[in-house]
Amino acid sequence: MKTIQRITILFCCLLTIACQAQNNKFESLSNEEFKKIITDPNIILIDVRTADEFQGGHIPQALNIDVRSPQFDSLISKLDKKKSVAVYCRSGGRSKSAAKKITEKGFKVYELNKGVMNWQEPLVKSSTEKE
Repeated sequence: MKTIQRITILFCCLLTIACQAQNNKFESLSNEEFKKIITDPNIILIDVRTADEFQGGHIPQALNIDVRSPQFDSLISKLDKKKSVAVYCRSGGRSKSAAKKITEKGFKVYELNKGVMNWQEPLVKSSTEKE
């Protein structure tokens, strides 16, 4: 009887872990798929590179929230959870890290595979003037 109870408890624990892991996944998209998804008004587009990298050129309409910033988590928490998030960086490493963090906050996340280096559309340069 104890063996059955232990197996049942183990099964329930594994099922719970599997469900939580599935909920914390993000979708890594190709350049073409990412272009399509970011046109949706229910998508928040975030560039997770540094401010200097962002000013050098970014995808139009992107917000800049540096994944390495100490304020990253608090800034992400302020976003509308009814919307999904699309993230990118230079080559894909930081955006994958950011995507994991953002999914843990309850967002549906899309990530640009291989980053903006693979982007084939024109980038927008930011003004270097401070307001």
